[in-house]
Amino acid sequence: MKNITTHQFSALLLITLLVFTSFSCYKEEFPGRPTVALVVKTLNNPFFNDMQTGAEEMARELEINLIVQAAEREVDVEQQVQIVENLIQRRVDAIMLTPSGSREVVPVIASANRNNIPIINLDTRVDADLLASDNAFVSTFIGSDNYEGGLIAGRYVGEQLNGVGKVAILEGIPGHETADSRQQGFLSGIGEYPGIEIVTSQTANWERNMGYTVFQNILQSFNDVQAVFAASDLMALGAVEAIASSGRDPDDIIVVGFDAHVEAVDAIRRGVMHATIAQNPYEIGRAGVEYAYKVLNGEDIPNNINVEIKLITRDNVDE
Repeated sequence: MKNITTHQFSALLLITLLVFTSFSCYKEEFPGRPTVALVVKTLNNPFFNDMQTGAEEMARELEINLIVQAAEREVDVEQQVQIVENLIQRRVDAIMLTPSGSREVVPVIASANRNNIPIINLDTRVDADLLASDNAFVSTFIGSDNYEGGLIAGRYVGEQLNGVGKVAILEGIPGHETADSRQQGFLSGIGEYPGIEIVTSQTANWERNMGYTVFQNILQSFNDVQAVFAASDLMALGAVEAIASSGRDPDDIIVVGFDAHVEAVDAIRRGVMHATIAQNPYEIGRAGVEYAYKVLNGEDIPNNINVEIKLITRDNVDE
């Protein structure tokens, strides 16, 4: 084995610590109190940063310990599964999980069940059929109705185009429950306007850079496209950048996103984006900790807890 110098070892250790602190956060402020883990898809997304903030505030209010961990990218399902497995081995008291893969996480949820560790499902639903077939379960689901949000977005685009026009879709990760529900809802909403044509529907994997690249290609192939629905604001912001780099007027193409990220809301305020579907990740995080605490105290909780969604447009953005 090649020997490494003290300087090289120190640099390697520093890099390891930086990676760890970027994607996991451990707080132990209340010795002897329960420890609850929040596992989100990534901490490189403002949506999950807000969820973390809500969870941390409720954890402080209830005086319980909170661990927050995530994979580096939303598509890193295997890394997320490994994180949950490590938390099970660590014997945390409960796990709040926003799954990167609705099916892939089922085996590790079953493992948590066997170890009597409650799972609180946040934001993205775990596949119910696969849960049942594996005799696994979650204590509750807390999140928004993604299908309804997509439906609202579809109707908004239809109204803005007066029922006639050409529309593109930027999808999330294919087969992902959140992405599929948002897209299906949008298609139902836009389907109420038979004069509107979906010219293309392509994935951008929830990522801003991919949103830019994919929509740039769409603009070259379909230069008469009049609207785009992006299943997340990061992809929508990428589309906004693609429109700007093409030299098109922002008002030429209606851009609708999903999540109400701060940057997206600002883009609506500046007139370069038209609308977004507002969820409330902060409240999802708070509710996750609250209901995990109730489960640990033996309280009965609902199977489903909905968090309100709202359409944000240029007309109401300052509210």
